[in-house]
Amino acid sequence: MRKIIIALALAAASFSFAAPASADQAPVHTGLLSRVAVGGYDPVAYFTDGRPVRGTAEHRITHQGYEYRFASGEHLAAFRANPSRYLPQYGGYCAWAVANGYTAAGNPNNWRIVDGRLYLNYNDEIQTRWERDIPGFIRSANTNWPGVLGR
Repeated sequence: MRKIIIALALAAASFSFAAPASADQAPVHTGLLSRVAVGGYDPVAYFTDGRPVRGTAEHRITHQGYEYRFASGEHLAAFRANPSRYLPQYGGYCAWAVANGYTAAGNPNNWRIVDGRLYLNYNDEIQTRWERDIPGFIRSANTNWPGVLGR
């Protein structure tokens, strides 16, 4: 039994050394082991409904390798016609974090449309910080993006 435990420990250790020390992050934030963007929320709904609305697997599209879900066929068609209009900025990562030189999850329930662009933030507290200087944080985030993905 002891030999089996030692063998398993050595095998596990060899796998941990095989992984790179620091990997670049994906350009679009998704859940762990997922390719679904915006947490499965409909990115068009922020613009048309003025609120986060969950998308469905029935109305979905793969765009640049990531799955986006929509609440209706109309929203899917609008996205298909002009994806860049609806995609969250910074790949759906937290806008405040990107402005500060790192990435954090963007929460689909913490959002704001500014100058026709969708921005997500990590949580209520971070969104409040971001709202203190939205133009300044957007300028900083635009400078940092996409370089923060390699950090």
